[in-house]
Amino acid sequence: MSNATREEPAMSKACEKDCAQLNSLLRGELAAVEAYEQAIPKFEDAATVQALTRIAGDHRTSSSMLRDSIRSIGGEPDKSSGAWGSFAKTVTGAAKILGPQTVLAALREGEEHGIVEYDKAINNAELSSDCLTMIRGDLLTLCQKHLPVLNQHIDSLKA
Repeated sequence: MSNATREEPAMSKACEKDCAQLNSLLRGELAAVEAYEQAIPKFEDAATVQALTRIAGDHRTSSSMLRDSIRSIGGEPDKSSGAWGSFAKTVTGAAKILGPQTVLAALREGEEHGIVEYDKAINNAELSSDCLTMIRGDLLTLCQKHLPVLNQHIDSLKA
């Protein structure tokens, strides 16, 4: 029985680390949703609006996956994007003044930042294998698919 008692804090600590990392990623996803929602009205081109709406939907899906994972390990998901969300809104808001190409470039930078954050999480030796599998197999893959779409729309504005 004493072994069970000693193992329980280790499990709790592991869950806390997973929750902290997943909540950090969740805040990034929430910030991305906010940034896309702010950016979409800037565009009139139906193809761009559709692409950005689809990407925002991917970020909502990722947010939902992260929330579910956090809850499944006994954690409480963050409800707001925090400081990163405020920063993303400021950058996207400033870019809106400068035009559509700048908005898309700001969104691309956000996606690149998200990829870096997912890569850092993957290299976190303290994360559980379930978290790593979700990040590698679902979340990072979705984020990586956004870059070529944004690049395509940026290039079409240059032409």
